[in-house]
Amino acid sequence: MPPRSRKPAAGVPVQAIAHPTDRRVHLPTADGQEFVSPDAARIEQVVKKRDSSLDPQLVWIGKEQQDAEDLVVEAPPIYIQEKIAPRTLVEEVRRASESSRDRGNEQLGLFADDYADFDGLDDWQSVEYYQHEANWSNRMILGDSLRVMASLAEKERLRGKVQMIYIDPPYGIKFGSNWQMSARKRDVKDGNLADVTREVEQIKAFRDTWELGINSYLAYLRDRLLIAGDLLTESGSIFVQIGDENVHLVRCLLDEIFGLDNFVSLITYSKTGGATAELLPNTSDFILWYAKDKSVVKYRRPFQAKVLRGAGADKYDRVELPNGQRLPLSADSLSTGRPYRLDNLTSPRVREARTGYYPVEIDGKSFIPNSGEWKTHREGMRKLTLAKRVERTGNSLSYVRFLDDFAAFPLSNNWSDVGGVQSRVDPKVYVVQTSATAVQRCMLMATDPGDLVLDPTCGSGTTAYVAEQWGRRWITIDTSRVAITLARQRLIGAKYPAYLLADSVEGRAKERQLSGAEPPPSAPGQDIRKGFVYERVPHVTLKSIANNPEIKEGMTRQEIDAAIARHADTELLYDRPYEDKKRVRVAGRFTVESLSPHRPATFSVGEEQPSGTDVNAYHKTILDNLAKAGVQNGWRNERLEFASLAPHPGKLIHAEAARRNDDGTSARIAVSVGPQYGTVDADWVKDAAREALRGVGFDLLLVCAFSFGGRASEAAGEFAPEGDDFATVAEQRQLGRLPVLLVRMNADLAMGDTLLKKTGTANLFMVFGEPDIAIDPAPDGLVVEVRGVDVYNPTTGELRPDNGVEDIALWMIDTDYNGEEFFVRHIYFAGREGKPDGLDPYERLRKALRAQIDESAWASLYGHRSRAFPRPESGKIAVKVVNHYGDEVVKVYEV
Repeated sequence: MPPRSRKPAAGVPVQAIAHPTDRRVHLPTADGQEFVSPDAARIEQVVKKRDSSLDPQLVWIGKEQQDAEDLVVEAPPIYIQEKIAPRTLVEEVRRASESSRDRGNEQLGLFADDYADFDGLDDWQSVEYYQHEANWSNRMILGDSLRVMASLAEKERLRGKVQMIYIDPPYGIKFGSNWQMSARKRDVKDGNLADVTREVEQIKAFRDTWELGINSYLAYLRDRLLIAGDLLTESGSIFVQIGDENVHLVRCLLDEIFGLDNFVSLITYSKTGGATAELLPNTSDFILWYAKDKSVVKYRRPFQAKVLRGAGADKYDRVELPNGQRLPLSADSLSTGRPYRLDNLTSPRVREARTGYYPVEIDGKSFIPNSGEWKTHREGMRKLTLAKRVERTGNSLSYVRFLDDFAAFPLSNNWSDVGGVQSRVDPKVYVVQTSATAVQRCMLMATDPGDLVLDPTCGSGTTAYVAEQWGRRWITIDTSRVAITLARQRLIGAKYPAYLLADSVEGRAKERQLSGAEPPPSAPGQDIRKGFVYERVPHVTLKSIANNPEIKEGMTRQEIDAAIARHADTELLYDRPYEDKKRVRVAGRFTVESLSPHRPATFSVGEEQPSGTDVNAYHKTILDNLAKAGVQNGWRNERLEFASLAPHPGKLIHAEAARRNDDGTSARIAVSVGPQYGTVDADWVKDAAREALRGVGFDLLLVCAFSFGGRASEAAGEFAPEGDDFATVAEQRQLGRLPVLLVRMNADLAMGDTLLKKTGTANLFMVFGEPDIAIDPAPDGLVVEVRGVDVYNPTTGELRPDNGVEDIALWMIDTDYNGEEFFVRHIYFAGREGKPDGLDPYERLRKALRAQIDESAWASLYGHRSRAFPRPESGKIAVKVVNHYGDEVVKVYEV
């Protein structure tokens, strides 16, 4: 039974923070590769000098050889894969709601389509990459963080533009503790073969990091810290989250790179719970904070609320009753009294004119300072006594400090109230997910709204999630497609408090109410860089009372207290902006990007290059196993087996094989082996097919790779002749007269012979069919359905459908595809019968908008059949399907 519709209430505006005054370099898209000029495609180099004369340095195996040469890092172009506007996605669901249709779609005019002017460029500028400044959108980048950061610095001129960097590197050397293999499984156990990542980029990252144990870990991390430091602005900060295993070593690295003088603090916070140990359990993790230049570092002081008899207020042991009587603190007196403490009224400092040394008469007795001087001058002391802020304590005088004089206290570097990821509001979705509270505190201390934050260790996207909440711009990077899949899903469905912007009509009215100050004469412009309207606490000090111009003889106690309040300082609480409860806020526009689109992961200049022997050994391992295992499609007994297989001296054709067909004829097969660490893209498929067609004709081409770019299937389809017997899917297409099979290699092949001996040769080479996608007409336009997977039988060449859709994590549609960029206009998540399979990305938004969007519209987000959409003006749609391993396939259809 479908979910019941609900009568909607008045429309709730859905907001997203924009950054209209900020720009970003206009990047090429994966769809528009043909427009990329040679200059834009050129790989630059970033050179960092090694300096052995810096502060005392840590020494490890191999460091001397590293220091003998400069650090040289490739800076390749970055390509945009997707453009995403979460607000438009939510409004599209509202548009589809039956209740909205019943009311004539009256809500659709509330907001413009965020895709309409995504980049802010005209048609000509939109294909001139790296030449123009586009509208700002936040960024999620797939690739090696070293090369990505080098590209940001060199090709995009972001050197010195980042306000904060947050790095959460691997804590220890457990192989499984640094990633998860699937978006649906985060219970990862080290040593369990079922939990080993299937991403060779992750395997390469792990080997680069831990090949020589802690020695290679330090070398790996130092290079990334060097490049990251280049991106920081002079007032910027870098935070490195680390465990107790390596915190002392990483601090030495940071001392070397940023300087001892730029160390700010070592922050300690609690883990998710106690650990069992033979000795004293370690229950803390650490955050190392360094400044680019400590003398000018940006710092917004954080505060915590004082708790009587607890944090920040354990010494408030007296109360003043309404009648003025003062007593020791007790349960009875606390109910009606005003808590206070006695503080020092003298200073050890002695002024040259001795203006603080004079007698003070209290209760008929004269007092002089026991040492030093009074903290204020004679007139100031007179005002303190009039305000009843001086109390006799034995043979001396003390200052009366009330708890409500300043109900907060500065936060220290011991964050005992911060634990692990336990929140039901923001649940754990990744194996090594960072605590959002820890990231939030760092961000609020070191940045302002509109500042740029970078996280080269994206994981589940916690830094991006927090930056989005607090109006910071963000860039996040990861080598894992699973991590990017989870982070994308998390940001698309995020719901945030709608904080009042200081530069808004409502914000100015609230600020005037709080401070009494008149707003500026200019019209409000919604500029996030002017910040939010924050809660504030009065900060009454001895100095503010002593210098208060209103306090004089004859005033009542109430009048004096009111004068004190009027002249008190205030402290802004940067973690407590005012919220508009009548509005809902979602994430702003962001893009999903990758290094030059799905190129093989190459080694940076200065890294150890793979020798010809290493490449030959890799090819030999692949071909030996291919000869033994053949190619399977996942069905029992359906396997392509070879009569022979031998190396072939080609550029992209690495082997020639033969098989005997059922009719007695023989077939010649070309084999192209993709890179050991990287992805095969559309260009690789095209070039391999052209090479196979030249000279001696092959009957079949196998392109073997650990992963394929989403456009690899389209490369095969471009040259398909009329009357193609293979279905129009990625893994079975013909280039000209040559059938091409895209064969996925099991990641066990990248792990070496030791692991292969454990796993065997079963299913090492698999021909997967791509999703079977159907497009059906509907009264409102078109409907797309992912019906299953087309499976190719390599023994017969036949194609048959398989209804399994269990591996699909999410799928997206650009309902008006222009051929140059992929706009995510529809998105659907894993689920059945309108219910999510696992985590529910839209849970909080669904609750916030339950009166405006009926349950049937929300249910449409979880399944494999789309909502109806109008026929596109472009005549094309594009469908992208992403599985739980982060692999994706893009299909373009003319409709």
